[in-house]
Amino acid sequence: MEQLTALSVLDGRYAKLVGELGDIFSEYGLIRHRVHVETCWLVFLGRDLGLFDLNGQQAEAVAGISSGFDVQGARRIKEIEKTTNHDVKAVEYYIKEQLDRAGLSAIREWTHFACTSEDINNTAYALMLRAGRQQAAETFGLVLETIESMARQYRSVPMMSRTHGQPATPTTVGKEMVNFAWRLRREQDRFLHAPVEAKFNGASGNFNAHAFVFPEIDWIDASRRFLSQSLKVEPLLFTTQINPYNYIAEILHAMIRIAAVLIDLDRDMWGYISLGYFRQKVKEGEVGSSTMPHKVNPIDFENSEGNMGVAIGMMEHLSVKLLQSRFQRDLSDSTVLRNLGAVFGYFVIGMKNCLKGLHKIDINEEQISGDLAATPELLAEPLQTVMRVFGEDNPYERLKSLTRGKKVTSGDFAGMISDLSKVPEAHKQRMKRLSCDAYTGMAERLVDAYFKTT
Repeated sequence: MEQLTALSVLDGRYAKLVGELGDIFSEYGLIRHRVHVETCWLVFLGRDLGLFDLNGQQAEAVAGISSGFDVQGARRIKEIEKTTNHDVKAVEYYIKEQLDRAGLSAIREWTHFACTSEDINNTAYALMLRAGRQQAAETFGLVLETIESMARQYRSVPMMSRTHGQPATPTTVGKEMVNFAWRLRREQDRFLHAPVEAKFNGASGNFNAHAFVFPEIDWIDASRRFLSQSLKVEPLLFTTQINPYNYIAEILHAMIRIAAVLIDLDRDMWGYISLGYFRQKVKEGEVGSSTMPHKVNPIDFENSEGNMGVAIGMMEHLSVKLLQSRFQRDLSDSTVLRNLGAVFGYFVIGMKNCLKGLHKIDINEEQISGDLAATPELLAEPLQTVMRVFGEDNPYERLKSLTRGKKVTSGDFAGMISDLSKVPEAHKQRMKRLSCDAYTGMAERLVDAYFKTT
């Protein structure tokens, strides 16, 4: 019933597809990451900077507040927040409670030392985005692997291309799949390797409180070390109170391009299914229409297209909005960032449904080869090209007159070829023997070239 009454499809209809993202991007996930950042900072202050005494056993106890954190801890923080009306301050008070219980009351006031809430929040989101990206990358890898597998399997299967929806120069099924694989692999690099960045520099980005209390410490270097060594994220130094979030925009823009390529794939596969080039596997008990029993609809590709469209819309907004803040900060970024999990949710749903659709189709070579055989006019391109080489008069115009808007036969071509006066006889015979299924250019070699570079 919880799923049936859920307001969002991410928590309702599609919950089973995005369950792994809950621990990362939920309210619980955000609180858990905040606790982790706060405790890591506390350990860093004592162990690395030596601002207070903290032996190894005590450092483990502090770290345990994070490693042992669970939903019960999150509930306690939400209870505290009812009083504070401030979510990060509630985390601070919770950690102080835990320190008291662990016999570490002497260091409780070092919790949240010299921090602004955004130090904790932006770093928590950096860790969340890194984890979410890893989850999404696993699904993305399966999609790419499946497309590449189809490219290998169908490397040599001739297929009629279409430009403007009309019959065009033949290709192979494998080459068309490689086109998508190459585009996705290109964006995979950008998606996976864009840096994840955080700032930890105080209320307006200048380490004001830090430097006032401990002017002898190089806080710029300390911030760098804490972020890069303790949390494994890229340090940001030049900020206002908030992270400018250029890195999130960069990652989201890569995701936008991935989503757009997958929509392109979804639509092409939808079209090929409509043409009969691929058959969909039938599952016992499923129906395709409430009134038309024969239908097997390409619903997975349609679902993928729709969810990717929603993801793109959200990603476009976040990637622009997060770069903008009034003066040193406002809370509009905080409101938007809470939707980061939804972005990844729709993105993952789109990928999983595309993957599901790819696994439910089989090639229909009979239909594909039949379309090629029934469209000999595709050979107008190579024939007029040969005629150009040997100086025949008006080759393009002659082929246009013979084929444009008409159905022609191999016999029509044979008669025209026999009448050519400048093309050598050996080439005429080669022209007459040419068939659409053999006119695929270097499609197979292009498939091989792709796999040599991956």
